[in-house]
Amino acid sequence: MVVQYTNSQKESSASQAPSSSSTTKACSGEVSPVPQASLTPAQAAIVKSTAPLLKEHGEKITTLFYRNMIGTHPELNNVFNRTSQATGAQPRALAHAVFAYAAHIDDLGALSSAVARMADKHVSLGIQPEQYPIVGHHLIAAVAEVLGDAVTPEVAEAWTNAYNMLANILINAEKGLYSSFKGWDDWRKFKIEKKIPESNEITSFYLVPSDGKPLPSYKPGQYVSLRLWIEELGCMQPRQYSLSEDPAKTGGKYYRIGVKKEQGSAAGIPGLISNRLHEKFNVGDEVEITHPCGLFHLDDQAPKDSPLVLISAGVGITPMVSILNHVTNAGSTRPISWIHGARHAETQAFASHVKSVVAKHPNVTSTVFRSHSVAKDDVKGVDYDHISRVDLAKLDHQKKLFLSDKTTGYYVCGPLDFMHDVQAYLIKAGVDESRIHMEVFNTGGV
Repeated sequence: MVVQYTNSQKESSASQAPSSSSTTKACSGEVSPVPQASLTPAQAAIVKSTAPLLKEHGEKITTLFYRNMIGTHPELNNVFNRTSQATGAQPRALAHAVFAYAAHIDDLGALSSAVARMADKHVSLGIQPEQYPIVGHHLIAAVAEVLGDAVTPEVAEAWTNAYNMLANILINAEKGLYSSFKGWDDWRKFKIEKKIPESNEITSFYLVPSDGKPLPSYKPGQYVSLRLWIEELGCMQPRQYSLSEDPAKTGGKYYRIGVKKEQGSAAGIPGLISNRLHEKFNVGDEVEITHPCGLFHLDDQAPKDSPLVLISAGVGITPMVSILNHVTNAGSTRPISWIHGARHAETQAFASHVKSVVAKHPNVTSTVFRSHSVAKDDVKGVDYDHISRVDLAKLDHQKKLFLSDKTTGYYVCGPLDFMHDVQAYLIKAGVDESRIHMEVFNTGGV
């Protein structure tokens, strides 16, 4: 799957790729591409009553939906993650979202955080209002094909109105986000200025804008979308990568992302973008990224002296480094507990950097878990603390987790099961869910 590019081949591929302006353009005007819609009580009842059918047949519906929609509109291959399509993650995530929408059609406030995350992901990928009618058409058609006679004219009308209502909610939310970007509302070319290995899996890429114009700041913990032209597939492929540096340190001159080279052991598909970046892209090469996005970021409204607990595993370390650097560089004395899990020393990124931060800042402590092995020259209490997966039960509840302080903020990033386990432990220990912030890299939600 991996192709070696020369500079001329990259230029040739780029010439075949759709231009930024042909795939995305800024939202403007007040006209929505889908009809304004509302549901009558009877229609809301119809949508909710069909929720069990959607739960039962949801993945079949969404798999058919993606197949038909992308078959009719192959340009949408530039938007959707082909790996998530191949593994079924994308259809499963959409099936879950459609079921949740139907089940809560009479209480959409319960889905506000999910809608906000969806809008955020959409703008990071350059989704535009004119794409919503395409989605609506193929989604309703897939529902009708799978459910057959159960989709009466009344059911079809109710679901069409329900979809249009949600589409307009998202369009309006996305329009507000695009407006806040102040002119950078499309894909933008960046050059790789530096490429620095942080472990045997994770490499930092320092990206500078090709146009030389200053960059907007971002909130510690946020991400950018990056896309590459994949010649074998004949389309662009986007991925999201967390920004891993203190925004104040970049001075509007560069962004830094940490990319893990994905072996694809779980899905059976090596990382399509990550492997290319590691193996084929070097200093001076260009990539395209979008404006920083993300609802996972340091809480600006938290008390200035409240404890901060940063819990990560694997590549989940990247947004945590941004948060850690930002808080310590600002001279904050708030207590910070750094908790990280890695398989072994070779996969532990930013290890020396975190040690230096701890050495310089007495308010910062570090706890490292090694789940697989320890190097023979590693020293317990210096290079690692526990030989196991991250287990919060092994930590001092007050000195490491600050459980008695009701202002403590918990930031969690890593594999989905890991985050679920951490969240469940903290909630059981009495932490209010509103103080637990989690970032998910894969398709879907937490």
